[in-house]
Amino acid sequence: MAAPSILTTADASAARPADGADPGDSGTDNTRDGVRPPLRWLAAAGRAVNFVLLMVALFAALVLILAPKATGSQTYAVLTNSMAPKYSPGTYLVVKPTAFSELQAGDVITFQLESGKPAVETHRIVGFGTTQTGEKTLITKGDNNDTSDPNPVREPQVNGKLFYAVPYAGYVANALGNSDRGLWVTVGAAGLIGYGALLIFRNVRSRRREAGTAA
Repeated sequence: MAAPSILTTADASAARPADGADPGDSGTDNTRDGVRPPLRWLAAAGRAVNFVLLMVALFAALVLILAPKATGSQTYAVLTNSMAPKYSPGTYLVVKPTAFSELQAGDVITFQLESGKPAVETHRIVGFGTTQTGEKTLITKGDNNDTSDPNPVREPQVNGKLFYAVPYAGYVANALGNSDRGLWVTVGAAGLIGYGALLIFRNVRSRRREAGTAA
């Protein structure tokens, strides 16, 4: 007599997903270090943006505020096209005091149109001359002008030689005006430094938060 066959079946409830569960959900955690991949990417992108903004703020503070102050330079904004295209209107000029004897042909200088008067011009030295009394003078010309300036420049008229220039930043200087520029320079420096400190604080806090989540 043949032995009866025994049919074994698995528990259907074990193979069937629970009501409302995603059949494709295997129950594994797709996170790494407690932070889901998209969030990790967003956090990394946020840190990169903060770093770039911090570098821009520090660079702006350095070239527009700190360097001119540290070197005793004066700042001006280009108003005309006489030095275009290299120094177009809106260019921010940082002019450093320079001994008259050190000036050479090719240097860009800022000088008073009339000695002791506030009106100034920024042109390039293209030659030298002397007065009837033997005083040395400078012959200047705008890069975009066809002829040299009509009047030679004497030593007392020279404010300094161009140290460096920043395109477009002069528009901001013009908007501030000459009378309040010193105040706004101080406020701007404090603002940029404060903004940089805020970005550093946010970056440190974000890293600590991620470390706590991973733990």
